[in-house]
Amino acid sequence: MKLLATADLHYNHPRSRSLAVELIEQINREKFDVLLLAGDTAISEGEDLEACLSMFTFSGPKLFICGNHELWTRTGDSHEIFQHQLPRRVRAMGWHWLERDPLILGDVGFVGSIGWYDYSLAPDHLQIPRRFYEMKISPGAADRIWEYRSLVRNNGELLPDVNERHLNIVARWNDGRYVKLHRPDGDFLRECIDGLRESLEKTRGAKRVIAAVHHLPFAQLLPPRHTDTWDFVWAYLGSSQIGDLLLQCANVSHVLCGHTHLPLEAQVDHIKAINIGSGYRQKRIITLEFPESAA
Repeated sequence: MKLLATADLHYNHPRSRSLAVELIEQINREKFDVLLLAGDTAISEGEDLEACLSMFTFSGPKLFICGNHELWTRTGDSHEIFQHQLPRRVRAMGWHWLERDPLILGDVGFVGSIGWYDYSLAPDHLQIPRRFYEMKISPGAADRIWEYRSLVRNNGELLPDVNERHLNIVARWNDGRYVKLHRPDGDFLRECIDGLRESLEKTRGAKRVIAAVHHLPFAQLLPPRHTDTWDFVWAYLGSSQIGDLLLQCANVSHVLCGHTHLPLEAQVDHIKAINIGSGYRQKRIITLEFPESAA
């Protein structure tokens, strides 16, 4: 069995679309048995998601998980989009909604989850108070925007847990603007982990399980340290809770993810963890081949 996987096509983004089309055309020329899209195919608003999915000509099993960008909305409810709209639309296009709907082909099982984050991967060296991560804005950015300045100052004076180094960190995580879950990130992550746990239970009989999770399941896949501003976003890259669950399952051999746009691999206990590494400026595919079991 040959699996072909990619992620982060960002088909709706003007800078990314032409490269996504080129990659899809390449995939349409390949020979394989199972196709996987591991999140951030396109935002859900508008018709870009359907336009992208319709370009694939592969007639075999097509597996889909969403990323954070599919949940972006200006006026809608991201949780309702995730729970109801996306599954219906993806299935209508002939794709398998892998979230909470695992698939077993022969002796290989496939499970999937968006994953999400709980700030557990936030860098300790920055010592940024949790309230900034919850609001998805860095101290330096908050100090420049009036509606957030109370996170930084009281009567013009820096709060005791904010320092001058913090003020040089200027960043916003756009999920804070466009993802409207109406619940804390940790609560949504627990929902996703509960769903992944159910999927893993349903695939206990598979000889091998491939897990697809858009966000990072292991700290070993984090980008290398860079500037303080870049390191701030580690908090939104994934959660160690995802990896802890996967490690409990002896038949999970591989986990594929995306999100960071950085190709990386790590062996974590019995699991081969692979970040596919597609991004806005460069698209990548990976292939995994598994031997067929003897009859």
